[in-house]
Amino acid sequence: MAVLCWLMMGIAIWHFAIFLPDRYWGGIVGSFVFAGIGAVLFGFALAGFTITAQDDLTLLTALEGIPGALIGLSAAYLIGVRQGNEPVHV
Repeated sequence: MAVLCWLMMGIAIWHFAIFLPDRYWGGIVGSFVFAGIGAVLFGFALAGFTITAQDDLTLLTALEGIPGALIGLSAAYLIGVRQGNEPVHV
């Protein structure tokens, strides 16, 4: 259940990606993937690479995914800026 909490928090933070220019590597889908993976990996690292049981979940468990989602979004943005990906306007 902790993985689900971290992933949902990553998706929640991902919604704020609309406030930045679309220079993410892979576009909006790339930022979605990076936010989710970042939140889950960071949550696993904070949990000592163990899966937290359902009885041990707290509100702080969900909040542990926020820094990972921000790191993931930052990585996707920096890769996209470095590659010079410009948004496609139709």
